[in-house]
Amino acid sequence: MAIEKKFRTGLIQIPVKLGDRKENQDSVRKWMKTYYTPSDTTTAMGLPELWDVGYALDAVPRLADPKAAQAVEFLGALAREYRCWFTGGSVMVEDGGKHYNRTLVINPKGELVTKYDKAHLVPFITVEDGVFEMGDEPCVFDMDGIKIGTVICYDIRFPEWIRIYALRGIEALFICSQWTRNRMDLFNTMIRAHAIENMFYTVAVNNCDYSGDIDFGGGSFVSSPTGEVIVQCSGTLDGKFTEIDATDIDENRKFLKVMEKRRPHLYGELVR
Repeated sequence: MAIEKKFRTGLIQIPVKLGDRKENQDSVRKWMKTYYTPSDTTTAMGLPELWDVGYALDAVPRLADPKAAQAVEFLGALAREYRCWFTGGSVMVEDGGKHYNRTLVINPKGELVTKYDKAHLVPFITVEDGVFEMGDEPCVFDMDGIKIGTVICYDIRFPEWIRIYALRGIEALFICSQWTRNRMDLFNTMIRAHAIENMFYTVAVNNCDYSGDIDFGGGSFVSSPTGEVIVQCSGTLDGKFTEIDATDIDENRKFLKVMEKRRPHLYGELVR
């Protein structure tokens, strides 16, 4: 009999105020107070991409959080108070004189478990590839016996990168994003496709409403490994919870054999 693997996830969909860390922290704190309900089930919270200051790329040296110390302290305190994980949602970080778009993974003790630096940087709309350094490592970690991965927004444009997470055995992928309202069909389709082709759950949390002069679409959602949308937020300030049962993922992967039946020698063009 398969070992039961269940957890609850919360989608913290807030409008991110451009360049205002205090107001954004207040919004997260208010969201937790308004929407959070206690549970004995392991609970993993997701936040939008750059939830702390948004895409204020013209002020990175001033706004970047040195080694993410402020974000770790803030999320750590909330994690301890609500006894939950923070497993998705990135912040603007300065580390070693360089700047990163970085997701932090915080456990219910308020400890920083691991981090992820965005590997693929956007060259349009918000031109971050001239500001941030690229990360080089996937982020896979154990959350109370469940294998979780996390990526950031533009990363979903690169299925090769997402497949690496599947090959490392993740059962749920957390995606934080700032996806514009006029492109939400792409957001939904790509994320559901990744869930289907890799046979894992996806938990996607998006910014909403205007951040500066850009309108973001909200619509945060959870998809099953068959592409079913289990729960979805509206297009503005919202919050949803749902339970995820990852118990049968390994069994289903073994049945379909989509990992075992790969033929890597045919795929050389992918890395040219």
